[in-house]
Amino acid sequence: MGFLHEGHLSLIRHAKAYADLIVVSIYVNPGQFSPSEDLSTYPSDFPGDLLKLSRSGIVDAVFCPPNLYEYQHRHQAAEPSATARPPNDGTAGISCLEDDDDDGCGHETWIRVGRLEQGLCGKSRPVFFRGVATIVAKLFHIVEPDVAVFGKKDYQQWRIICRMVRDLDFGVKIIGSEIVREADGLALSSRNVHLSPEEREKALSINKSLFQTKSKAQRWAN
Repeated sequence: MGFLHEGHLSLIRHAKAYADLIVVSIYVNPGQFSPSEDLSTYPSDFPGDLLKLSRSGIVDAVFCPPNLYEYQHRHQAAEPSATARPPNDGTAGISCLEDDDDDGCGHETWIRVGRLEQGLCGKSRPVFFRGVATIVAKLFHIVEPDVAVFGKKDYQQWRIICRMVRDLDFGVKIIGSEIVREADGLALSSRNVHLSPEEREKALSINKSLFQTKSKAQRWAN
């Protein structure tokens, strides 16, 4: 979603091992934000992103669409109108809306990956994964990649995309790339710029706890 950092650039370098041409998508997806979340304040530096990608020397194209999904209906499509079938054709009461790309109705189709989106982040972000899955599916249809690389920092998201690709028979190989961390161990994230020193210290406790748990489990296993 932009505001690129070394974690994003590592995904691009990883992709180069699997593909001859590299396309990077930059798209802040409104569909994965609930009304109470930080869409309006999500960090952005598009010129800086393009400069970083250019300096990488391995990016062939950047796909940065202004909008991939129209979320607001501009009129009430469900209201009876001249597009409804006449009542004497045996289908009285059945609304028949014209299939018109310019009808102003927006989009209303979502992709849900049922079980995998229900736990973990899905509990507190009920619209997040349907927004991610739907837009990623659209990106796959538009760009038609052979391989797509996603970071394992967003592990649940990566697994959901893997399942969507399997279930819907996308011709895309999904590659998971390992987490890239800052010097103090905090996983690189565009949102880190919003953390106060106190919040950053709290965030580090997650990483420390996970590594301590991993170390104890390895000792027990041995």
